[in-house]
Amino acid sequence: MENKKYSLKGKFKKALVTGGAGFVGSNLVESLLKDGLEVVSIDDYSAGKEINLKDLQEKYGNKLQAIDCDITKKFELSKHFIDVDVVFNQACSKMTICLKDPLRDLEVNAAGTFNLLELARDNNVKKFVHVSTGSVYGIAQYYPTDEKHPVNPTSYYGISKLAGEKYVRAFAHLYDMDTSILRYFHVYGPKQDAGAFGGVIGIFCEKAIRNRDITIYGDGTQIRSFTHVNDVVNINKLVALKGGKGEAYNCASGLKVTINEIAEKIANHGGSTADIIYEDWKPGDIKDFEVSHEKIKSLGFEFEYLDFNKGLKQTFDWYKKTVAKA
Repeated sequence: MENKKYSLKGKFKKALVTGGAGFVGSNLVESLLKDGLEVVSIDDYSAGKEINLKDLQEKYGNKLQAIDCDITKKFELSKHFIDVDVVFNQACSKMTICLKDPLRDLEVNAAGTFNLLELARDNNVKKFVHVSTGSVYGIAQYYPTDEKHPVNPTSYYGISKLAGEKYVRAFAHLYDMDTSILRYFHVYGPKQDAGAFGGVIGIFCEKAIRNRDITIYGDGTQIRSFTHVNDVVNINKLVALKGGKGEAYNCASGLKVTINEIAEKIANHGGSTADIIYEDWKPGDIKDFEVSHEKIKSLGFEFEYLDFNKGLKQTFDWYKKTVAKA
């Protein structure tokens, strides 16, 4: 059920969502359509999936335009900004891609963001919401990590996302554009990819359902702050309404869960008898996250999914139905 508190109905008319066929993007597209907005989804389908938008296209017809477009191609992108008054930049090169092709990572996360900002400026877009990552902080100097924490990324991905942030803040300063930044931390929920571009919960769910071994990188004691996608969608909408110009907000529930706990819970949900296998840490991986969400709460946000077991079961049940259809 949609939370009317964060509705954009009457505030904006037409939204452009990059990464609109992806995990968070497609959930956001659905919510915006329910609010009565026209939506342009921009996705190059390198990670996003057409199936994530198929039902929405059938239900909402021409209220949703699903465009196959790369945000690094500015001329092609420019054709789709007509009458757009709010942009949600969800597109990004994934962590898994940056290790294989760091230059492409930089092109998407920095140059692609710059293209979007220029087009938003030139088309008088009212609000630009940019998605970044908690990885910009690097190794935490203190807990809980708040938005005043120094930014010192330790991965290609974190570096490229920080470059994108710098452009977003520069446009706010140079052109008085109304831009805001969201730093995501470990989002989970329905529609998350369980393959190479997926998050740990999606991957673990798929493995458990198929009774395959679950692989953990490191010793499994690393702490994560998982946030349900429905809360993330509502945070995007709230920041579109109330986010400060050039301000960054942690997008994190504040829950603290270890990777070992997640693997055990998911294996139990699936009745899996497969093993949990441990492999070496991934390069640039940060061991622990303990995140402050006081700044986003100061805008009036209330998290709805603070019962992790409930959110995890809902997510697992979605994967179970999806795998059964495959």
